[in-house]
Amino acid sequence: QAQLVESGGGSVQAGGSLRLSCEASRYIDYSLAWFRQAPGKKREGVAIIESDGGVIYSDSVKGRFTISKDNARGMFYLQMNSLKPEDSAMYYCAAGLVLAACSTGSWCYDVSDFDYWGQGTQVTVSS
Repeated sequence: QAQLVESGGGSVQAGGSLRLSCEASRYIDYSLAWFRQAPGKKREGVAIIESDGGVIYSDSVKGRFTISKDNARGMFYLQMNSLKPEDSAMYYCAAGLVLAACSTGSWCYDVSDFDYWGQGTQVTVSS
């Protein structure tokens, strides 16, 4: 059973934008992340707000995606701009009691670092 709840996925043309939301009130003080998984591929990290406030993006989305959170609402978000067909995937939000010593600006988290997951929301970008 999913402990977090995503929303906001959908279909968009290349160059468009989408905003994903994740209800995570029980875990809002944890490290909060977005992952994605395309058919036939491994689940990969996209963005994280660490428990100490640090923010890290994967190289593939830097400059296009923005992660944020609203403590009062118990929500965190992924604003996705300049979407590309290769961004098409199932997107998952996740929470974990993890704070890794990543090199500055470099993604170093793994799926196994996160204990709590949402059920996923589909993002499809057409060319």
